[in-house]
Amino acid sequence: MYAAQFLSGRVALVTGGAGGIGSAVSEALASYGCQVVAADLPTRLGAMDTGGGIEHVALDVTDARDVQQCIEGVVKRHGRLDILVNVAGIVSAGSAQALAEAEWDRVIDINLKGTFLCCQAVIPVMKQQQHGRIINFGSVLGKNGGNPRPWIDPKEQERAGNVAYGVSKAGVHIMTSYLARELAASGVTVNAVAPGPIASAMTTSFPQVLRDLIPVGRMGRAAEVASAVLFLASPESAFITGEVLDVNGGLWSD
Repeated sequence: MYAAQFLSGRVALVTGGAGGIGSAVSEALASYGCQVVAADLPTRLGAMDTGGGIEHVALDVTDARDVQQCIEGVVKRHGRLDILVNVAGIVSAGSAQALAEAEWDRVIDINLKGTFLCCQAVIPVMKQQQHGRIINFGSVLGKNGGNPRPWIDPKEQERAGNVAYGVSKAGVHIMTSYLARELAASGVTVNAVAPGPIASAMTTSFPQVLRDLIPVGRMGRAAEVASAVLFLASPESAFITGEVLDVNGGLWSD
């Protein structure tokens, strides 16, 4: 599976490339022959590994003009853009009662609007090519109503409540379905990966009592999420579109 020739020569853009999962996805695609452009905020670019032949670019996914210029730049430099992986996102914790309006807007702006802007910008490129793979990032929290159990321990809600994050990711899930239908006749598939708790800088404060609820008994690894992306990026997934692929250790299934 994932024979190198399947992805060799393809051009991939990975947003959120400086993060743990974004880095893992970029490295996995590059290892199978993709020309990878890893994009992130200018303030985060310094944290990105400069090895592996991965190109790094600055990108603010909430800025439509910046997104358009980034996509145009990739196509100008490499002649095409075959794979878009929308990893860029932020988390937000706390109860719905205490959530500030500005925090709600920030999360929706980055996670949902940012994903849409990147998808929108690659549509004409991929339609012209009559080929493309769009892989969005959802979350188990967009499906399960959140991990905290405030009826057992109200403090769990304050430590790990994620209403804005969950709503943003649920929006990504349904957007994936809509785009999959819109682009199917153009040779473009649109799918999403929905990770559960993944060991990363974003989950260092994830409560142990909630970790214990994961059936496989551990947090996921970024490389395991990257493997799901590799499958959805490959020709082997050509008959799969509009799917939200769970990678959550059994925490949620549907």
